[in-house]
Amino acid sequence: MSGELAARRYAGALADVVEKDGGAGIVQTELKQWAEMMRDSSDLLSLFKHPAIQYEQKSKVLEDLIGKAKPGKTAANFLRILLRNQRLSDLAAINRAFDEELAERSGEVSAEVITSRDLSPEEQVHLQSNLFKLTGRKVKLQTTVDKDIIGGVVTRVGSTIYDSSVKTQLENLKQQLIKG
Repeated sequence: MSGELAARRYAGALADVVEKDGGAGIVQTELKQWAEMMRDSSDLLSLFKHPAIQYEQKSKVLEDLIGKAKPGKTAANFLRILLRNQRLSDLAAINRAFDEELAERSGEVSAEVITSRDLSPEEQVHLQSNLFKLTGRKVKLQTTVDKDIIGGVVTRVGSTIYDSSVKTQLENLKQQLIKG
């Protein structure tokens, strides 16, 4: 099973649990903290990834960390399941999928927006409004500045890309001129 597919399956299962129990925000925060801890400690990440290290040793380390960090029951149990299924090193990808799953279930969608300059608050609201009209869902913007696009906006919502950048328009014009 590919890493992305596995991440989505674990995220979906976790979303099912937090939907029943509530506390999705707390679980999200706790798991993000764990992913950051593992990202910041290459030794810890290596320990959980390494196939030669026995499960019992990994489990002891995880239980020690859980004892010190004291995450909630849901997050702690989820971490144990990931360890048992050798997916703890995939926690960052699972967190991203979990965030997307929760947003989707709440009728929200994330949009990655690339612009040549920072957008004003008014421009962001206008862009969110236009994307709402396109998708029919509330849109959460994640903006990035890339001066190479010269002007305009490149927006990715799910697997759909809306590219109205000047760079792309110039490339299209160039191709048309070459074709005659």
